[in-house]
Amino acid sequence: MDALLKMLQGEKEAMLALLRRLVEVESPSTDKAAVDRFGKLVAETARHFGAQVRFHPSRTTGNHLRAEFRLAPRVTSGQILLLGHLDTVWSMGTIQRIPFRIQAGRAYGPGVFDMKSGIVLGLFALAALRSLRIPIAKKVVLLLNADEEIGSPSSRPLTEREAWRSDAVLVLEPAHGLKGALKTARKGTGEFQIRVKGRAAHAGLEPEKGVNAIVELSHHILNVEKLTDTRRGITFNPGMISGGTRANVVPEEASVIVDVRVLRAEDQARVERKLRSLRPYDRRAQLEVTGGFNRPPLERSPAVVALFERARRLAKPLGMALRETTVGGGSDGNFTAVLGVPTLDGLGAVGDGAHAVHEHIVIDELPRRAALLAHLIAELSADSGSGGFRKP
Repeated sequence: MDALLKMLQGEKEAMLALLRRLVEVESPSTDKAAVDRFGKLVAETARHFGAQVRFHPSRTTGNHLRAEFRLAPRVTSGQILLLGHLDTVWSMGTIQRIPFRIQAGRAYGPGVFDMKSGIVLGLFALAALRSLRIPIAKKVVLLLNADEEIGSPSSRPLTEREAWRSDAVLVLEPAHGLKGALKTARKGTGEFQIRVKGRAAHAGLEPEKGVNAIVELSHHILNVEKLTDTRRGITFNPGMISGGTRANVVPEEASVIVDVRVLRAEDQARVERKLRSLRPYDRRAQLEVTGGFNRPPLERSPAVVALFERARRLAKPLGMALRETTVGGGSDGNFTAVLGVPTLDGLGAVGDGAHAVHEHIVIDELPRRAALLAHLIAELSADSGSGGFRKP
């Protein structure tokens, strides 16, 4: 049996125990104190695993954690970046309603799949490399931000800065589906608000003097939805709508928030132009479009494919037939891939139910996924690294 896999199989119960500790310390994105409390637990654990740890403070979100591992007496130039996040979508108190539990070979709990299990995999993969004295010539940085679930508003510059220093980025977000597919493409994500200002009037006495903002907005919602092009991976979802005050008043204001997803950067620019070029149907109405894209697409580039092929080859001796897939959700890997840094996503746990009450991971897959990650780090470390990418 593969030495790394054999060792990590012996650590399965320890991995599960750490996972339970992490899940039971809640870390909702919007609660800075909670995320910072969780970050301190992860930092303490990372130090125990041999990391040099520092926090990057944030006033608006939790603090971001950087843990640096040097797994050889001599570390030459080059860096491998392991990317993940501390925050979850679950509000405080969820752990009382949905406690951590083990059932039929699966572990359940808020944040167990997305993505506290990914943190566990990263730490144990690095510990296995150290224990087996496998020389890792490059430093390995585990970067865990505190705001991924809300769009990474404060951490994006930090992620990009670390990516520029890195020869490759391995994203510890969950794998896709129970087959454990890796993610070689992710859609870019955007959020736009269309606001209409009309004119109020009495709906019975003088409706002709009003300008109905809801009617005006309805035209735009239907036409924006028609821009969906599933063949090219472009979707529009009018997800939140508001407007009006009373049924007997011609509504003066109305607005809609539209979620937009694209697979290609060229489509991102084209979609944004179309949305910003909207004009009122009723010339008496005023129209405003705000917002924009907060994540570029992670496109299936040659660099991404080459990294996936490496992972697939390394997975075979571990008994894994790796697949690749495209997903509609974004991650911080979108930010690193668009810089041209080779990025591979979905290297976290196998499971299902991200953001849902049935969120869970398959326990027996933990050692294999950690072994795959360790092998990938070792092989990338053996490359003659450039010492990182450079801004053009």
